[in-house]
Amino acid sequence: MSRQQGSSGKGKSAGRGQQDGKDKVSGRGSNNEKSKSFARGNAPIKPKATPNKKKDSGEIRLNKYIANSGICSRREADEHIAIGLVTVNGKPVIEMGYKVKLEDDVRYDGRRINPEKKAYVLLNKPKGFATTTSEGKGRTVMDLVANATDSRIKPIGRLGRNSTGLLLFTNDEEIVKKFTNSKHGVPRLFQVELDKNLKFEDLKSIQEGIKIDGKLTPVEEISYIEGQSKNLIGLKIKNTGNTIIRTIFEHLNYDIIKIDCVAIAHLTKKDIPRGHWKHLTIQEINTLKML
Repeated sequence: MSRQQGSSGKGKSAGRGQQDGKDKVSGRGSNNEKSKSFARGNAPIKPKATPNKKKDSGEIRLNKYIANSGICSRREADEHIAIGLVTVNGKPVIEMGYKVKLEDDVRYDGRRINPEKKAYVLLNKPKGFATTTSEGKGRTVMDLVANATDSRIKPIGRLGRNSTGLLLFTNDEEIVKKFTNSKHGVPRLFQVELDKNLKFEDLKSIQEGIKIDGKLTPVEEISYIEGQSKNLIGLKIKNTGNTIIRTIFEHLNYDIIKIDCVAIAHLTKKDIPRGHWKHLTIQEINTLKML
């Protein structure tokens, strides 16, 4: 299991390389003239000049961008571009050698593509971290998964700053769509602690679906937690955020003490301590895609 640990092999070969270079430069010649020549900086055999590398502009050729997404080869990508199957930021591009940035909206046959390796990271969020990718918001969940992957992952849905539990990060647009699909969605199980016991009639009202401001607020399941006091509730919803939970209980005059997401579909917190994360296994990813 991956944890919040970054590994780096950088720097191991630098010292050796520098030593090799020192040995070459400081090698003694057999005649004094050669030594003087080195001292003046004039080597007997002048090395070929290497052109200065241009500063990375962050751009990538469109055919490479498409190929990196895994759709096809670069040559095939050129063919798709030529016949107008590729758009960049909403506009068709048929120019060979066209360059794009990673943040551009590139679509093949109407479907958005991503040139990065797909990543799926499951975090057990602690209290005190905002669910946002914006900077200047204090401690955020992005700080907790900073070392998880080089791919540009984002959280699906939200957990309030003081809410805890599972939060899934990915750059896979197909998975994101599964969560945000209003008809289907992906079920999430929460444990909710209230300021007082939940009345049975209120539990039934939530179970049957209550209307708030004329809008139905559907819940997949709700129940008391066996062996616990009746202010601890298990609640399953398919909404990507937890605002619906607060909306329901505030409507019924309950204050929420704690919200903890304990499961996302088949994914649980097993072996993920609070504040830690793991990469999903192939089986977990495939099961998520089949939902």
